[in-house]
Formats: sequence, structure tokens, C-alpha cells
Amino acid sequence: MWCNEKTQNPGMKVVLSQINFTWGSAPTMSVTYTATLPVRDETMDFLAGLLTAERARRGTRQRTRSLSCHEQAVLVLRWFHDGTRMGQLAVDNAISVSTGYDYLHEGVDVLAARSPGLHGALLAAKAAGYSHVAIDGTLIETDRCCTPGPTPGVDLWWSGKHAQHGGNIQVITAPDGWPIWTSDVRPGREHDTTAVRAHAEILPALTTTAADLRTLGDLGYEGEAGTITVAFKKPKDGRLTLHQQQLNHAHNAVRAIAERGNALLKSTFKALRNVSLCPWQIGRIVAAALVLLHFDHARTT
Repeated sequence: MWCNEKTQNPGMKVVLSQINFTWGSAPTMSVTYTATLPVRDETMDFLAGLLTAERARRGTRQRTRSLSCHEQAVLVLRWFHDGTRMGQLAVDNAISVSTGYDYLHEGVDVLAARSPGLHGALLAAKAAGYSHVAIDGTLIETDRCCTPGPTPGVDLWWSGKHAQHGGNIQVITAPDGWPIWTSDVRPGREHDTTAVRAHAEILPALTTTAADLRTLGDLGYEGEAGTITVAFKKPKDGRLTLHQQQLNHAHNAVRAIAERGNALLKSTFKALRNVSLCPWQIGRIVAAALVLLHFDHARTT
């Protein structure tokens, strides 16, 4: 069995052990090869440092863990960047799958704990001299479902818009589409307006900074047009005026750049393309990915 671990981007090299396999009566064979993670060495050291501090906080005794902090950091980064299956990670590190998940969750927790708060992110955007930020929802797909929703026969995590199970994450971006904050997860069945209202901190924070920092959104937020600037919606059996059409064209040209933030997160971290863990964990997984993205690019706003 081969595990295809490769990337086109230069980064940290890791020597991995291949899965053992047998063919007929042939002896068990094993192949060792080198893979490259698309991250800087400083990023790996950063995560390893967080894990070292966490072990110290927990009072973990030396030589009682199967993996060192460095090895654990590599495991976590492989899961995020390459979406490597936990079964493969467990084999490569000679640990059980359950231990592998424990290490993964610990890594996600220490990263998510450093994710920026909404108020701080907006203040930083204002201090950077931005005239506006943008908000957009994205669906993080998941294959964990079968949770009854409020409507009979409809799963809680089923998104009718995307025809896929997943979690709704709200992403706030800088004018150039750089993600500066991500929300906790809401069930995929919720519309963007519903999701924003469910997060008690979002609308008050956007309202507080509205005088100096306008928030742009698509028509999915028309229910909160008093706080989030959206385009004019074409009236039923009517037409928009020429002035409204011109404003919509200008608005959409600026707001559409926000789509880059969602694409950047999903293209950088394969783990965000489909999360097989509990859907309620999606929020902290995305927050952890945001911290890695910010550190690896040395940019927060």
C-alpha cells in the first residue's frame, strides 16, 4: 500500500515510514521515503513550542509520551495541510489511532486558543487604515450527519444550498481578501443571516465600528442590511434603476474579493475540504488553521 505524500511547494522535509505490506508468501516489506510539508521551519517550531508549553501546564512527566513535541507538531501539520488519514499518521508514528486523535485534538486546541477575537481583529483592521472589511459564509463539508433538525426529515447539518452536509463558518476579511477572523460553527442548514444572528458578538461588534469601518456582504445578509452593506435586490416584477445598477456593480466588484479568504483557507489546508470529526469541532479547527496561516505568512491583517 502506497501513501502519496508530496507537494509542489518547498518546505519542511519529513522522513516517513511506509505501511508494511505482504504479497502472497513474500516477506513483509517496508519502504521509507521523504515528504515535504509546505510550511516554514519557524511554523513547525512555533507549534512545537505551544505543545511544549501545554505539556508543562498539564504537568506531563518527561519520557511518558509516545511522541516528542516536534513529532506531534509534524503529525498535526500533516493532518491540516495534506489531509492525511489518521490511520496513516498512526502507522507512520507507530502509535494507535486513538492516541493519534488525542495528539491531534491537543494540537488543534493549543492553536485555536491563539485565534484572534472579533473585537481585536476589527480594531486592528481600523488601525491598518482599511475603509471596510467584508463578511462571507462558507460551508466546511463533513461526512458526519444523521442529526435530526428542527424540520422533520431534514438533517441538522444538511445545506440545501450546497446539497451537502457541513458547518457554516462566517469569515471576515481585509479589503484584499485576507482572512482576519473566523466564527464558531453553525449547522449547515442555517442561512448566513441566521448564522450571523446566532453569534451574539458579530452584529454588535460590526455596529460599533460601522462609523469608521464599513462591512460589506452579499445578498445573503439582506436581513441585516442596517449593519452590513449589501447590494440592491431586484424587486419582484420590477427593475433596478440605472443608479442602483451602477452601485451594485461597484459594490460587487469590491465585495467579491472576500471570496478569496474562504478559498485561501481551503486551498492551503486540505483538512478543511471535508472534516470527518464531530461537526461541532469545525469552528475550532478553522480557527486553528487561521492561526497557522497568519503565522506562516507573518500577517494578521
